[in-house]
Amino acid sequence: MSSPVTLGDWLAHCAAMHPKTMDLSLERTAEVARRLDIRFSVPVITVAGTNGKGSTCAMLESIARHAGYRTGLYQKPELVHFEERCRLNGAPVAADGLVPHFAAVEAARGDITLTQFEFSTLAIVRLLSMAEVDVIILEVGLGGRYDSVNAFDTDCAVITSIDLDHMEWLGPDRESIGLEKAQIMRPGKPCVVSDPLPPASVVKHGESIGADLWLVGRDFNHSGDRQQWGWAGRGRRYHGMSYPALRGANQLLNAAGAIAAFEALRERLPVNAQAIRTGLALVELPGRFQVVPGQPALVLDVAHNPQAVAALALNLDAMGFFPRTHAVFGAMRDKDIPGLLAKLAPLVDVWHCCTLPTARAATAEELAASVREASAGRAGAAVEVHTHASPSEGLRAAAAAADPADRIVVFGSFYTVGGVLKDGLPRLGAAHVA
Repeated sequence: MSSPVTLGDWLAHCAAMHPKTMDLSLERTAEVARRLDIRFSVPVITVAGTNGKGSTCAMLESIARHAGYRTGLYQKPELVHFEERCRLNGAPVAADGLVPHFAAVEAARGDITLTQFEFSTLAIVRLLSMAEVDVIILEVGLGGRYDSVNAFDTDCAVITSIDLDHMEWLGPDRESIGLEKAQIMRPGKPCVVSDPLPPASVVKHGESIGADLWLVGRDFNHSGDRQQWGWAGRGRRYHGMSYPALRGANQLLNAAGAIAAFEALRERLPVNAQAIRTGLALVELPGRFQVVPGQPALVLDVAHNPQAVAALALNLDAMGFFPRTHAVFGAMRDKDIPGLLAKLAPLVDVWHCCTLPTARAATAEELAASVREASAGRAGAAVEVHTHASPSEGLRAAAAAADPADRIVVFGSFYTVGGVLKDGLPRLGAAHVA
């Protein structure tokens, strides 16, 4: 086999290396990281949680950049291109920039077999450790204890909202899942918990190892009205802030946690009030209740578990009146599909269920059957359900059938939202608009 040359070659090489796509362990990653001599000379913030991780990372990055710091961010998964996972100063790295780091991991691993996630995490973290940055932000992929990101020590951990997801790996309830995520804490280092009702296991673990816990309601809090909001923490307050650019009431929890992280790191990474205000006002993150103006209106959201879909439903309900709502939906087979459909079914009039390009995904036909069952008791006109071979096909069909005053919601897996973004941000203009 010839040596990989392009990023695509390396990703294919990594995918073929390990018999499993997921093999939870830190030992392999930690050993190869030791051989690579990966070290950090700047503060590292690690973010775990069920929902809100991506939004929190984006807010941390935006605030830091507006404070004048150079940033490195590892986020996941991508919506369209793999390079989205690694950002320097707010922009994805070039594919060619990652290639030398994949080659370095290959040279260092010897006979150690790595999963694609372990391999790519090592390559990206190596790039970030060698880049000219002032702060590094690492998003945990799954859980915390055995996620490859946890092979690297953090200066400040952030744990966002915790709910039921990936239960086959993390445990059957919030207490079990919370304990797995709590393993990103480090003794003597701050850990911001932005879940307002965290599992007791999270607090207990933090106290047992001597982490500096920042808890909502005890160490920081937020409040607001329809016009503005404020944050208060350990001896510091911010008043009269405009709401974050990321839409949805749930984003205040993420914003409050991001501010608390900077307060916890103030001695090493001071930020001023203006950086916080501007950073939150200008933060961007595709696919998180992203409203695209047009006729009909388009909403993109990667909500794929009951808690996230409940937040999506609440945000949709607050948008105002639309004659009909069309949903383009695709999801993994291992998700709680009945649970998440129960949250949104009362709001949707027309469903476009899509097959996704991965073996883990439920087929459009399987999703359609679940939708019909979830919508069986819905009041009003009968719900329409259609099936499509891809999200882009589903969006085209929804746009063709929708009236200008309607709205279309694309939600579910990252593959669903990514499927409609692969050719750029859709701008809908109903054909029947005069």
